Amino acid sequence: MSVPMPGEHIQIHSYKHNGQLHRVWDSTTILKSTQNVIIGANDKTLVTESDGRTWITREPAICYFHSKYWFNIIGMLRNDGVYYYCNISSPFVYDDEALKYIDYDLDVKVFPDMTYILLDEDEYEQHRREMNYPTVLDQILKNNVNHLLRWVRQRKGPFSPEFIDQWYERYLTYLT
Repeated sequence: MSVPMPGEHIQIHSYKHNGQLHRVWDSTTILKSTQNVIIGANDKTLVTESDGRTWITREPAICYFHSKYWFNIIGMLRNDGVYYYCNISSPFVYDDEALKYIDYDLDVKVFPDMTYILLDEDEYEQHRREMNYPTVLDQILKNNVNHLLRWVRQRKGPFSPEFIDQWYERYLTYLT
């Protein structure tokens, strides 16, 4: 698998389990890129929903994707601290078109004080039935929710105090 180069601007595409395109982020700046980890940043980027509706992100965000874990993490820099939105998803793949993953509906919102809530459990159950997620996939996703929550409690990876600040500073060097 090829990977984008730091400084390169890429799109991010999320899909549903049935292969349907779910959402497209128009431009994310690559900050770090290896076979296993891609870290990117964006600010006020255009997002297009599957139904054609569009919106613009409101604040700078640092995006963390891993090729082995079934989640991705977006740290949003707001005036009162960093808020995280974590998608339970397939590991990423990258082709020359975009970074791509399958969104499995379950989300974890993490607040600046590291409290969190699990979101969209009803949507997950509905799609699990409608799209016939295999039992092994259901177990993988639930195990990865637990793994992600351990990272939150341990302040590991993107949840460590310096992670978002460090990568945001790097992002700013690409804006000059």
